[in-house]
Amino acid sequence: MKFLPLASMLAAAALAACGSSTNNRPLYDGVPFKAKAKPVDKKTSRAVFQVEIKGADRSVKGAREAADHAGTTYCVTNYGSSNIAWVIDPADEEAQLTLTDGRATFQGTCTP
Repeated sequence: MKFLPLASMLAAAALAACGSSTNNRPLYDGVPFKAKAKPVDKKTSRAVFQVEIKGADRSVKGAREAADHAGTTYCVTNYGSSNIAWVIDPADEEAQLTLTDGRATFQGTCTP
């Protein structure tokens, strides 16, 4: 019975640690980003989409990774393919990235 108080404390600590995470977003370059992919004009074509990354100024590298992931997820979900023709490829580190109010926007087209 000596171990019951210790086991109770360990269980309580483990449970508290589980509840302390309020953000279940994946990390890109160690930073969680809110990424939103949506069609530019869904009445015309869902294939042409844009990805908005909030807080991109926290890590440009991470924002690029999050955009690439969001775009891939969008195209796979809507077209079953991960092929994307990007206007500015987020994987291209040489490409100029424009931030507006800390947000980065990428545009692409899902291709079969």
